[in-house]
Amino acid sequence: MLCSPARSVFIICLLGSRLTSSVNQFVDAATGGRHTSPRRTRLTPRIVKREGCVPSPVQMPTVSVVVPTYNRARMLHRSVESVLAQTFEDFELIVVDDGSTDHTRNVTNSYDDDRLTYIRHETNRGASAARNTGIEHASGEYIAFLDSDDEWLPRKLERQVATLERRPPEWVAVYCGVEIADDAGVLTEFARAAGLCRLAETEGAEGGAELVKDVLLDRLHTSAGSTLLVKANVVDAIDGFDDSFQRFQDPEFLIRVLRQGKLAYVDETLVHRYDTGRPPASIIERSDRKYLAKFSDTVDALEHDGHDVRGVHHRFLAKFYFQDGQFREALRHTRRASVPGVRQFPGLLQAVVSGVTPSSP
Repeated sequence: MLCSPARSVFIICLLGSRLTSSVNQFVDAATGGRHTSPRRTRLTPRIVKREGCVPSPVQMPTVSVVVPTYNRARMLHRSVESVLAQTFEDFELIVVDDGSTDHTRNVTNSYDDDRLTYIRHETNRGASAARNTGIEHASGEYIAFLDSDDEWLPRKLERQVATLERRPPEWVAVYCGVEIADDAGVLTEFARAAGLCRLAETEGAEGGAELVKDVLLDRLHTSAGSTLLVKANVVDAIDGFDDSFQRFQDPEFLIRVLRQGKLAYVDETLVHRYDTGRPPASIIERSDRKYLAKFSDTVDALEHDGHDVRGVHHRFLAKFYFQDGQFREALRHTRRASVPGVRQFPGLLQAVVSGVTPSSP
């Protein structure tokens, strides 16, 4: 859908009129929205290392790496090779093929490495279900996740395992710095240097349940699907991922992890994340409603204390609809959105421009 220059100016002015100081008060998030899916049975028993024990040839790995994939044969090698190149070598790599129709199996078969296991779903069941299959086959003390279009830097596992092993037992998970890359591998350093990238504002937070507030307010972005390393017993305790979610499965999972213990951060870029597209805004909106409903008690408590959680979600839904050129829906969400902060405003303007500009043939 195209838009006249006059209407474009009106939309930009409408957004500009909502620009005020952002909310900066903080409160502890209330509990709520607990996960209720059936507990899964682990297929591989986990062996826990004990100090003073002599390692045996059958000892399980320290880290289980789970990579879900679907029709990404063209880029899967990038993720797999980044795991196999880790300086921390005590891991197993579990690639779960979620019913791909391309040559994904051939890609994994091309690697002669005993640490790699390939598992296939006969039908496409979604990324969360694929991660849960990997979790069920995992045997490590820690479980790390990597999306099949992203890649790790060589010291990622080394730095994260060392961080958790130095912390007290209540620290149960760790994430790390991320750089955004395009298909040519060019990192978006300029946006970060200019302070306009949302990761620049939110990266580095550590803590426990108090961080749930920041996740729901869309101001803590951990890129959990590719950065997170979690103690396996915590993953077991929360029954893995909620496979009913098409979107927001990563923050939904992270919120439940934060209610089990504390999240640490490695202040180092250890992941390159690639933008390979997203579903239509309408699908994102349906998933967002489900996400907020699951944690409705917490959302209500935050809003009672002055945090406009739902308004924040209307704001980023408006941005997605603007990008898709669906201006009527975008304006519907804009009218109910919270005011954008300085960091969010350039992204909203860019979304309007991208929605107005015709796509290249």
